[in-house]
Amino acid sequence: MKSTFKFLVTLICLTVFSTTSVLGQITEEQKLLYKTGNPADWPKEQDAVVSASKNHKILLENDKVRVLEVTIAPNELEAVHHHQWPSVLYIMEGGDFIDRDGEGNVIMDSRKIPEPLTFPLTMYKKPEAPHSVENLSDTITIRLIRVEMKQ
Repeated sequence: MKSTFKFLVTLICLTVFSTTSVLGQITEEQKLLYKTGNPADWPKEQDAVVSASKNHKILLENDKVRVLEVTIAPNELEAVHHHQWPSVLYIMEGGDFIDRDGEGNVIMDSRKIPEPLTFPLTMYKKPEAPHSVENLSDTITIRLIRVEMKQ
């Protein structure tokens, strides 16, 4: 009985506190930082498909999800936008980038993370406050599928 209890406690601790990357799956706390907050406070005109429509194409939308194809060309800077729902991202490819908040402050510079990102990469994000991504690569387009969960 004691060994079963120890095993369960160990398993729970490993599950809760682990940040180990497995097959390109990471948590946002592990490497990629971003700002969240209350989506009700964010301007509706800054929704990703409104203000950054060049980069966010709706593949599917219903009352439960919105699926976006996101592309950012080499050396491109997206317009400031937000994502009002929690999301799962499947990032297929990308190079170095800078993510800035709505005021232009650097949230994250991929060149400063301890180890390079490996693609494909899958991650979960809470609602994402107004921000703008700049693709620093001269040759690589950032490509991802974002599934926003409305419910």
